[in-house]
Amino acid sequence: MPIKITHKYLVEGLVFTSYVLFAMAWVGGTASMNNIMASMHIESYASASLLSGAVTLAKIVGTFAAAYLTLKFGVKYAFLVAALLIVTGIMTPYAPNYELLLVSRFLMGLGGAFMIVYFNPIVMHWFAPEERPVINGLNAVAFNVGTAIVLWGMPSINAISGGWQQSLLVFSLASLVLALLWLLVKFEQAPSHQANAQQDAITSYSYLDGLKDGFNWAYALTYSGLLSFYICLFTFYPLAGISQSKWVIGFGIVGTIAGILYSRKQPLRLPIIRLSGLLIFLTVLGLSFGSAPWLQTLCAIVLGFCIFLPVTALVSIPHELPKMTSQKITVIFSLFWSISYLISTLVLWLFGKLVDINQGSYFASFLLITLLSATVFVGSYFLPETGQAKE
Repeated sequence: MPIKITHKYLVEGLVFTSYVLFAMAWVGGTASMNNIMASMHIESYASASLLSGAVTLAKIVGTFAAAYLTLKFGVKYAFLVAALLIVTGIMTPYAPNYELLLVSRFLMGLGGAFMIVYFNPIVMHWFAPEERPVINGLNAVAFNVGTAIVLWGMPSINAISGGWQQSLLVFSLASLVLALLWLLVKFEQAPSHQANAQQDAITSYSYLDGLKDGFNWAYALTYSGLLSFYICLFTFYPLAGISQSKWVIGFGIVGTIAGILYSRKQPLRLPIIRLSGLLIFLTVLGLSFGSAPWLQTLCAIVLGFCIFLPVTALVSIPHELPKMTSQKITVIFSLFWSISYLISTLVLWLFGKLVDINQGSYFASFLLITLLSATVFVGSYFLPETGQAKE
């Protein structure tokens, strides 16, 4: 009898660890970019920035196309495709030319974009409604865990493996092992009448229907300003002399854990989103315009905590909408991520453009990104309350 993985927590362990390894490979490649450029004799930072642009494009395209892949192959094999695309990062440390390096980063980013959408139908398939907020919170912190391991542990990892190339190779090989283990996961097939009902549901809720649904726009726009700030934080803030971004990563993990614990005790979603949104706006203001280093550090710590505190509640809302199916939720999160990344890409360009227009001054750019960080607070008034108050 062939070995099959049927325990839901083993399945979640594979999903969580797969995305942690994606983060390690992705951030590890970015952290090693100077070494990669030197090994290929690349001196143009425009070429290096094109690598980041390729990944951004992969995220937009990948998150938008993710739902289509599940319709063609099912959730199990769609996730397998995502996992194998992440493994293509194995080419990054040993790419013989710039073009192959660009392709490897694009395909790896595409895999990560697919995977982040598939978290939700997998959670919906394997876990009961009362368990989903905790699992959603764990999945939300996976990228931060991988990022934190690399930011604080890459020198030690390189020392053990023998160098940055070997470290990136190990990350990719570990991802390949998990992709092969994923083949052992057994998805129970729904009875034919249930399958037909689900197919009817997705047919009546196409991409076009999703784009017409006001909830999807409110949901994506609520997050888009925060995502835009988060990307700008690691792209431009160090260049502006604000180096406290590492505190945001570390306390983001603490905030996610607190959000999971809070959601287990308090089922209402909007209060924690609204409070966190207000604190995010105030701490972005302090981080961007504060003159004292201690104030910026304090704001970064509180900001990291508050960015991830409401994530469990925010991700749980679509799961709790009436008549939700795994296929429909895939479409919702496909649009959620693609719209958010598209907006953040435009904001990132506008942020840099304002710096150029103002001869290197970051004041107007910081003002723009601070105002946009308020979308979590403002957007919370346009989202439905899906949690049920305890009696």
